Amino acid sequence: MGKLSKRTVDQAMPRDADYFIWDDELPGFGLRVFTSGRRSYVVQYRAKGRTRRFTIGVHGVWTPETARREARVLLGRIAQGDNPAEQRELDHRAITVKELCERYMADAKAGLILGKKQRPKKASTIYTDEGRIKRHIVPLLGTRRVKDLTSADVTQFMRDIASGKTKADVKTRRRGRAIVRGGMGTGRRTVGFLGALLTYAREAGIIDSNPAHGIRKAADQKRTRRLSEDEYRLLGKLLAKALADDQLRTSAKITRLLALTGCRRGEILNLTWSEVDTANSCLRLHDTKEGASVRPIGLPAVDMLEADRPREAVGPVFRGFLDGKPLIGYPKHWDKIFAKTPLADVTPHVLRHSFASIANDLGFTESTVAALLGHAQGSVTSRYIHAVDTSLIMAADRTHAGVEISGQQNDARQSRSDAYAWTWCCEQRR
Repeated sequence: MGKLSKRTVDQAMPRDADYFIWDDELPGFGLRVFTSGRRSYVVQYRAKGRTRRFTIGVHGVWTPETARREARVLLGRIAQGDNPAEQRELDHRAITVKELCERYMADAKAGLILGKKQRPKKASTIYTDEGRIKRHIVPLLGTRRVKDLTSADVTQFMRDIASGKTKADVKTRRRGRAIVRGGMGTGRRTVGFLGALLTYAREAGIIDSNPAHGIRKAADQKRTRRLSEDEYRLLGKLLAKALADDQLRTSAKITRLLALTGCRRGEILNLTWSEVDTANSCLRLHDTKEGASVRPIGLPAVDMLEADRPREAVGPVFRGFLDGKPLIGYPKHWDKIFAKTPLADVTPHVLRHSFASIANDLGFTESTVAALLGHAQGSVTSRYIHAVDTSLIMAADRTHAGVEISGQQNDARQSRSDAYAWTWCCEQRR
């Protein structure tokens, strides 16, 4: 047939079946003529014992000269071991970020994704991950192919979240709303989760490297807010007032126990009577952020729990309106208790931070404070509490500054530092 030229291509007419016109000057380069009359330039070659065909493009978009130049490049790559037809097939089959998220969540719900201490992710963590996927990752990156993501894409993704590009206010349930504000902190945490997603993709062989590695993220802002002596007294007065309100009474008790123990909000909200061991002055929490945890508690917390213990101590300590279920709506009650007061900016974590700060001020070591709070670094110390480590219980008791404890065998009572007046003390002195 000779060399493929524009005249040859223009004269190629459709037949009853597709056929090829091969170029004699460049072996492997040819023209495919379809029964519809459409014509495409192709390269045919052998790879791994199979004949493969790669389509360069249709005539009209490509001319014989431009298609020939492209064919020379492709045949050169093939001679070096490349397989462009296979690569194109893989590109067509490459999954998107949205599809990767679906695979990841399916494995997470099946317990195949390991989190802290190599344990399957908790339901609460999976719920948070789903929110980040739905609110941020899919809207910004969902249609992108995972293999095409670059470090620049991940950096821009973080900046878009920080600038509020994904902010939204949507209805989630009959009376529920999801308010997404974005911000630097949200961007940093979501990029951290995206990095975990891409590590999952790398381990699955979908990508060779993780483009989220090495991304510069804003430093996490350290929380320094803690309650002062006067603020603790005010806290006591506000909780005393809330205790007189039938609607807020349970939430006031929850808040008081948070202040007296330094526990996380969820640990107290979901506390059950089976976890309360007042005889040994501790809470034996079955499931926390760090797994099972035993927390020593002081005398005021023990007295409070004993006063509220029902005859049949089963189920949640702080019951809600539904029988057998813990209280819901605590954040709204919190707002009602502290709204339009000097403590309006206080959060449950501030109570936890204040508890730790007071323990530190009293001279307890970092490992002791970690054990009181249930931090991961206190895991070794926590093992001793199963045998009821009295020194830790005394540390918890002493941290309740201003609260009196039994000191000597003759039941003599000694008063602690009034500089840190805790809620229990304030309620008694209001």
